[in-house]
This record gives sequence, structure tokens and C-alpha cells, in this order.
Amino acid sequence: MTLADIAEDEVEIWPDAWPAFRLFDAMGTQWRVGPGGPSGLDYTVIPTTAAMLGIKRRDLLDIFPDLRVMEVEALAVMAESME
Repeated sequence: MTLADIAEDEVEIWPDAWPAFRLFDAMGTQWRVGPGGPSGLDYTVIPTTAAMLGIKRRDLLDIFPDLRVMEVEALAVMAESME
């Protein structure tokens, strides 16, 4: 599979959700996975990943709820694909 095989769907992201989306995207390799599949993101690396993106630690309090919404939805999509 190459990038040419993936359909290019344009997705709108609201400006206030952009920092959380950037963080979620950067955390793409930080899933905790067990015998039953993914269980969630590894929260211990959130501060370090956010810092690398230039997100201030104090802003994480506002971003974290949006990150959790994305995490829960991603887990639901992954669970569907495992059925």
C-alpha cells in the first residue's frame, strides 16, 4: 500500500480543537496495547509530546478533554475493525 492508495478526504477541524488534534496526531505511536487490543493512549508521554509541539504545560488542562474525546472515538473505531 502506498499513499496513492489512500483516498484523500478533506476534514475540517475547528480552530479551538486544533491544538488537541495536533497532540493526538503526534501521539499516534503511543497506544497502550494488550492481548485484547488497544486500551488507550500512554498518558505519561503527553507532557513531553506537547512540549515538542510548543504546547505550554498550562494549556494541557484545556486540551486534555478534547484529546480524551478523540482517544475514545479512536478506540471505538479500532474495536469495530477487530470484530
